Amino acid sequence: MAKKTLVIGASDNPTRYSYLAVHKLVEHGQPVVALGKHTGTVSGVPIVTERPADNDFDTVTLYLNPEHQKEYYDYVLSLKPKRLIFNPGAENEPFAEMAAAAGIQPMEACTLVLLSTGQF
Repeated sequence: MAKKTLVIGASDNPTRYSYLAVHKLVEHGQPVVALGKHTGTVSGVPIVTERPADNDFDTVTLYLNPEHQKEYYDYVLSLKPKRLIFNPGAENEPFAEMAAAAGIQPMEACTLVLLSTGQF
């Protein structure tokens, strides 16, 4: 089942986990939008630097440390995704609590592991 995903913290650097996440999402046939600080492309997906106005995301997956997430709180909550994945290093209890209060399922998980084990 396709789950449109927004990757925040996307990078076109192949050594970054956000790069691998975009690549694996594409490989698994998931529609993906990549949001990063710099433009680039990962597996044919353009990395955008402006926040997409889409509002039909099933999942938002974070590859930013908690300090850098603060500027995205209102934006992510306004998207009303079904779930918000805090990848390793992105764990953020206050943001997870805000998400849960807004009816969004917060998950401390690894997008790559979820995809590779069929749990995405």
